Amino acid sequence: MPIDVITRVMNYWKDFVKSYRTVTSFRWLVIGVLVGVLSGLVAVAFFWLVEFGKHMIQANLAGIVSPEPAGEGIFEGHGSVFRPWVIPIATTGTALLTGWLVKTFIPETINGGTDGTDATINAFHNQGGVIKSRVAIIRGLCSVLTIASGGSAGREGPITQMGAGAGAWIAKIFDLSAKERRLLLLSGAAGGLGAIFRAPLGGALTAIEVIYREDFEAEAILPAVMSSVVSYSIYTFFYGTDPIFGIPRFSFHDPRELIFYALLAFVCAAVGWMYIKTFYFIKYHIFCPLQEKIGIIWAMGLGGLSMGLLGIAYPYTATDGLVTGGILSGGYGWLELAILGQIPALGMCYMIVGKTVATSITIGSGMSGGMFAPALFVGGMSGGLVGKIGHHFFPNIVTQPGAYILVGMAAFFAGVANAPIGPLIMVTELTQGYGLLAPLMLASAICIVLGRNYSLYEHQVENKFDSPAHVEDATINVLEQMHVSDFYDPHDVIVVEEGTTLKALTDIIANSDQLYFPVRGGEDGRYVGMVSIHNIRNWMFDEGLHDLVVVKDLMSRPVYVRPDYDLYQALLRFVNTDYGQIPVVAQTNTSEIIGLINRDDVFQAYAEAIAEVKGGELGEAEE
Repeated sequence: MPIDVITRVMNYWKDFVKSYRTVTSFRWLVIGVLVGVLSGLVAVAFFWLVEFGKHMIQANLAGIVSPEPAGEGIFEGHGSVFRPWVIPIATTGTALLTGWLVKTFIPETINGGTDGTDATINAFHNQGGVIKSRVAIIRGLCSVLTIASGGSAGREGPITQMGAGAGAWIAKIFDLSAKERRLLLLSGAAGGLGAIFRAPLGGALTAIEVIYREDFEAEAILPAVMSSVVSYSIYTFFYGTDPIFGIPRFSFHDPRELIFYALLAFVCAAVGWMYIKTFYFIKYHIFCPLQEKIGIIWAMGLGGLSMGLLGIAYPYTATDGLVTGGILSGGYGWLELAILGQIPALGMCYMIVGKTVATSITIGSGMSGGMFAPALFVGGMSGGLVGKIGHHFFPNIVTQPGAYILVGMAAFFAGVANAPIGPLIMVTELTQGYGLLAPLMLASAICIVLGRNYSLYEHQVENKFDSPAHVEDATINVLEQMHVSDFYDPHDVIVVEEGTTLKALTDIIANSDQLYFPVRGGEDGRYVGMVSIHNIRNWMFDEGLHDLVVVKDLMSRPVYVRPDYDLYQALLRFVNTDYGQIPVVAQTNTSEIIGLINRDDVFQAYAEAIAEVKGGELGEAEE
């Protein structure tokens, strides 16, 4: 009997292995489960750390208790003494620590984009689906400290990046291709979002559509959905299946109300424009110049101090001896109070402005955290304003002003992130019903149209044709089967600084057989351009200019390939730039140059491949 059981088990295993190797959909189901398990465990640990940190720093040390939504708040109790000065000390310390960790261990992420979600988008399009484990870990832990100390940031961006990192790690373990890595990247992100939001379908759809403005990654649907479901199941095993908000079910029953929901969309689009412009202004016109002048650590420290001071200066409400903060951390508790009608319209206005500025300071200074939750907060409060005003003047039509907050959340994020489906589904999962489906669809569609010219995420591209991840899909080419790693020359490359004089550059060229020289610039020494003999041949014999002209005046735009790029991608770059040589950069760091690839080598490979194909066709014809 035991032998029969063992034989049966072995047969099942053989069938499993055979199905895994031969049935693509089955293979993605299996891998999706693995990614979901890992991202679910990461989400469980991340949520507990954030809540524990908030309880210790804000509640116990500072004596501040912000309202928690019904589905969260796993720690109870608070300090008896109100110490608001704890918040700026905590945010400043967190910022300084984050700046040191980033500069020391992951400097390549300094210009990584808006937040963790944007970093994931960048990894999908431009980094071959690779997220280093230390990047996900350091950014995740710094996000815990940022949110716990009171920084205006959300959990969703960091958990997206950590979940994506989990997917990338599994892809590395299984030695998957670049295309498969990208799909697992999205699967991990879907798992993290589906768990932390307790919205498995909405999380999966958001992950696969947020990487484009006008497209979505259809191939990732199966593993993303499976990962999200598994991750959600693990997360709810620890924290329960109750939705985040403890609110009544809302319904839509009066067609006249669609006029107010359309008005809501226009308001959300306008506030969304303000939200994005404020963030980019504070980031690029205040903190980026500060980073160049005083360094990332001190610039980030100033951001943390500013956030902390703003957090304690903003209005607090004392209720039953508790002191609550309005713009600290994510703010879901305030959204629930607004949905329940406990925040006046003027208070919503204050919170919209305060949350926008606070989030821009927190994330714009470089601190870790997500823009997702603050966007939902601002969108919800914007929708709540319309609901309050509509209910005041037309109480017979606008009967449920709290519903406008939920619709505002989805419509606002749909507009600023160009993600029409995922947020809509998330809200239906949060409300556990489809009563608001019609207004959700209307408001989201209008916001998408009105917000088509701006995006919260810097690395988001229009569609697959604009993504380096899908360059090979545009044309079937024999070069797609060959890779840069087999044709480039992996040797030390002479790299010049953008401040190098023309005289020094002439000497470098005279003593080198290299024809094209990558240029480094900026405080972090990143790759900023290319200079070649063609750039300088009209100047190099004019000795009067030798000490006046520098490389920065002569260089042209930077372009690169990575070892995992196929030769068709390399060919496109040669055609677009007319360079004779292009730098080959490390797979995870575009400023680390590891060699050069020659245009003649790509053309020769193409000619040989075509000849081989024609020779094969001729042989078949002769047979």
